[in-house]
Amino acid sequence: MPRTRISGTLSSPKVDLIIDTGNPFLNLTVDGFLKIGCVAATKAAAEEAYYIVKRGSISHHKFEDSLKKMCKEGAYWGTVAGVYVGLEDGVERIRGVRDWKNAMIGGALTGAVISAASNKNKDKIVMDAIAGSAIATAAEFINHFT
Repeated sequence: MPRTRISGTLSSPKVDLIIDTGNPFLNLTVDGFLKIGCVAATKAAAEEAYYIVKRGSISHHKFEDSLKKMCKEGAYWGTVAGVYVGLEDGVERIRGVRDWKNAMIGGALTGAVISAASNKNKDKIVMDAIAGSAIATAAEFINHFT
């Protein structure tokens, strides 16, 4: 029986925006903030578009609420990404080694810092540090093996 084989690649567009603050550490942090902040704002826009289509109409008030949600999500996730990128780079500079442990430590510190800024529950801070460490380490491994 004849077989057909399909081959191809899927790639995403590459967008690079270079902002030079004069400090390489700060450059990485700002870059992480902008890239992930834009992704989060786009996600919020897509969710809001879905709800608009589902309702069948949009009001001026709902439109303003959608814009506020996009900005809030972008700022939050951009901040998380900026903190993570900065901390991971800082850990790499301190340790003098580029490996997965930097992601693990940077993720743990990011989870703890972001959590501590939003609540005072020590157990929650520790759990968020563990989650941040696990997510960052998993992302590093996935990035390394693909």
